[in-house]
Amino acid sequence: MKRKHRRLRNEADLDITAFMNLMIVLVPILLINMIFASTSVLELNFPTQDDGQSLDNDLVQLQVIITPEQLLVADNKGGVIKQIDSKNGQYDFEMLGLVMKDLKARVPEKKDITVMAMKKTSYQTLVSVMDKVRSYPAVIAGSVVHAELFPEVSIADAPERVNVGNESVVLNELKKQPELTQESAHNELKVKS
Repeated sequence: MKRKHRRLRNEADLDITAFMNLMIVLVPILLINMIFASTSVLELNFPTQDDGQSLDNDLVQLQVIITPEQLLVADNKGGVIKQIDSKNGQYDFEMLGLVMKDLKARVPEKKDITVMAMKKTSYQTLVSVMDKVRSYPAVIAGSVVHAELFPEVSIADAPERVNVGNESVVLNELKKQPELTQESAHNELKVKS
């Protein structure tokens, strides 16, 4: 007769101590990084013209038109206030910021502006223009803050033609036109009192 030996089987306990230690360290790190990874959203408006309201001739609607060669600051009648030519193939955003500060000094109650881009304008260019027309860095009481320029930004398609002086010019041919002087730009800007 054969003897049967029964082996005692012990069930092994699962040791999750190392895993719990990892989670205790990993969860706070992920939570801290989640705060820094938040994205900001810019609320944009689309330009509208109510049929019930007639457009007042003295009311100014400021526009920034992005062309392949330059940035144009214009009014609602298509009259160019300032042409900002590109430097070394790059848009001159610093000059755009200075022009926006000058316009804000002329029309301090104005809060809205329309950014008009051509079809092949890059996303980064559009965002950079919107940043420059919304605010600028200023030092107040020893700290840097963003001073308000035109915070209500609308976006639209760029027109085919703009008015430079008394002439209507196709945007692609605009680089051949002479640059406006500061005096003529100041005379073209009409403000409702």
